[in-house]
Amino acid sequence: MYQQITLVGNLGNDPELRHAPSGDPVTSFSVATSRRWTGADGQRQEKTVWFRVSAWQRLAETCNQYLAKGRRVMVVGELDEPHVWTDDSGNARASLKVRARTVQFLSSRDEGNVMSEGQAGYMNGQQPSGVESGGAEGIPF
Repeated sequence: MYQQITLVGNLGNDPELRHAPSGDPVTSFSVATSRRWTGADGQRQEKTVWFRVSAWQRLAETCNQYLAKGRRVMVVGELDEPHVWTDDSGNARASLKVRARTVQFLSSRDEGNVMSEGQAGYMNGQQPSGVESGGAEGIPF
């Protein structure tokens, strides 16, 4: 079986780089995705969903180097099991975790760069074959 999730949103914090016990680098960051609509009563509404993203190995190093709070990204990866808990007010909450396979930088000077898990860095403008580039126009939806 296989599952995949695609997120387009903004970083909620600066990336945090650490190393797993195996020595592999892992970078964690949060991504907020928002949906806006006009309700039946004519009022504009918005819903934001937060995801905790982890990137590993070379992808982790690149994300840590080039991403910062507020930057827009597209993350393609796998959704882990949600962690469900109850907050202090008695409301049910969930934390959604994603392991990134590909991260595309969509804002600022990083626009158009794509890195995938296991690929060598190519910030010098050389792209490996099979990797699409482009800003928001490259988003498949």
